[in-house]
Amino acid sequence: MREVARRDKRARFTALLHHVTVARLREGFFALKRDAAPGVDGVTWQEYREGLEERLVDLHARVHRDSYRARPSRRTYISKPDGRERPLGIALLEDKIVQRAVGEVLSAIYEEDFLGFSYGFRPGRSQHDALDALWVGLMHQRVSWVLDADIRGFFDALDHGWILRFLEHRIGDRRILRLVRKWLRAGVMEDGRGSRAERGTPQGAVISPLLANVYLHYVLDLWVESWRRSEARGTVIIVRYADDFVVGFDHREDAERFQEALRDRLADFGLELHPDKTRRIRFGRFAAENRKRLGEGKPETLDFLGFTHICGKTRRGRFTVWRKTMAKRFRVTLGEIGGRRVTGVPTATGRYSAPPLPRLRPARSASESGMLL
Repeated sequence: MREVARRDKRARFTALLHHVTVARLREGFFALKRDAAPGVDGVTWQEYREGLEERLVDLHARVHRDSYRARPSRRTYISKPDGRERPLGIALLEDKIVQRAVGEVLSAIYEEDFLGFSYGFRPGRSQHDALDALWVGLMHQRVSWVLDADIRGFFDALDHGWILRFLEHRIGDRRILRLVRKWLRAGVMEDGRGSRAERGTPQGAVISPLLANVYLHYVLDLWVESWRRSEARGTVIIVRYADDFVVGFDHREDAERFQEALRDRLADFGLELHPDKTRRIRFGRFAAENRKRLGEGKPETLDFLGFTHICGKTRRGRFTVWRKTMAKRFRVTLGEIGGRRVTGVPTATGRYSAPPLPRLRPARSASESGMLL
């Protein structure tokens, strides 16, 4: 599949379900967290392991004869660094197993399509790779303006119709598409009441990150590639991690036109930029000089993937980008540590501030960082 997907970007795969074997279901089961919270049926990993082979053979048969039914996810909430709560959906163990198996099959295809500046929830890529790529772009490309973008309620806003239409570009196996449709429509269970989903995909579902990447591949990534080739006057770089992405520009006019065009592009697919979390700022090697000339003070900072990025200088006076843990996240960490000893820098109030983190060593080239600029 990988070879065909790599060789023919227009190929549609019409026979995929046979790759969802008992062996792949077994691998999916053992890849799950053993201490994860159970779904609405209350079945834990340890309980499911009893009579595992019989359970997997039965699950495999139900999937292939189309009698498998997705169940609602159990709604729960986790605290965010800003004090708000993020809703999560805890799927049944069997749903997780099947989603993981199908996700592996689909990833073999889409990993040949996804672009180099996409980092979130992809095999062999991590948050640190995205941070390294951003550092390389800011240091080695002509970047004077940065758009720090965040999509409002992204996972809850995904349009089911568009998800399925995007998948159909590559997936012609109707059985796989029916499985995805079942997961999307299964909905959530909260306080004993179930609600069928009309939009969105639950955060916490095994298949959700892949569906999110497919959605943004067609809505954002391919569009950005086209826009910077046909519309931009200067350099444009982008690093995306799920729905959180940073776009750098050489010219202010490009940054302004891109932000307006991006707002319209997202609206066409039911998405919206978060007004409070989306910012366009001067940032880069010329930011300090330009802001000083305009009487605007020090350059603004950029928050991305839990770190605050700061325009600075090395001991030799050369431009560099420093970063430190975001203040909100550091305070949350302190609260989690509780009475254990905290290392850091004591302030005049007796509290501890985050010790400065060393910047990542730059990749030897932009291409080695995975950026396709």
